Amino acid sequence: MTEDDIEQFALDCLQEQRYQLAYGPTLGPPDSPHGGDERLHYDDVILAGQLGTFLDRHHRHLPAEARRDALRQVLRVGEGLAPLAANEAFHQLLTEGVPVEFRDPASGELRGDRVWLVNWQQPEQNQFLAVNQLTIVEDGQHKRPDIVLFVNGLPLVVLELKNATNTKATCKQAFQQLQNYQKAIPQLFVYNALLVASDGLEAKAGTVSADWSRFSAWKAKDAHGLAPANETQLETLCACLLRPAHLLDVLRHFLVFEHAREGTVKKLAA
Repeated sequence: MTEDDIEQFALDCLQEQRYQLAYGPTLGPPDSPHGGDERLHYDDVILAGQLGTFLDRHHRHLPAEARRDALRQVLRVGEGLAPLAANEAFHQLLTEGVPVEFRDPASGELRGDRVWLVNWQQPEQNQFLAVNQLTIVEDGQHKRPDIVLFVNGLPLVVLELKNATNTKATCKQAFQQLQNYQKAIPQLFVYNALLVASDGLEAKAGTVSADWSRFSAWKAKDAHGLAPANETQLETLCACLLRPAHLLDVLRHFLVFEHAREGTVKKLAA
């Protein structure tokens, strides 16, 4: 198998979990060969049109300006912060809602509310999109992560894949490539919830602050027990951890930031 084969295998697994698929070049800027209007520039990492559509559909009770304010806050979250602090700031918006204020049209009173970026109660009301070979450019660095998973236009998961038949292309090397991406295109990882490194057979998940020893396989297929022995770790991870309803549960309840004298660590409670 080539890396392209493994990438397609992962996309097939994700499609089985009801992810929509898109090829990265079709999400390029309008002036790119196959681009559209979802991203104006190669350094845009959020699909703002998809996020805006979700906010409009699920927050019709709020004035349009409040919805636009929430979108602006998401696009600008983490400005001036260190990478992990920016990631924590976004995680707070994701899990606690985006605070907005607006004038009540009837009374003129100033009111406050929360704009939710995800429908946590009804996973099927969210848009799950798997994009392969998405070009991102930041400060002259051109990178194309293998697969980025978007939820309502937010790039919450990044998968890097290697070829298991190539002894020099290991799962750990996929992890190291993810570390390189964090340095080269840090804006993508402001919004990241999970990282996945795989060689097509072995597959491990972790967070933006985790070292290799903290990345772990996802062995439970469902609440009834372990995955079949003949199933690859990549299949299990896609079918369980990345299954839309389960992914949302993990994002909301099993990601924590621990603050200590030595610094902050983001942990996945596997």
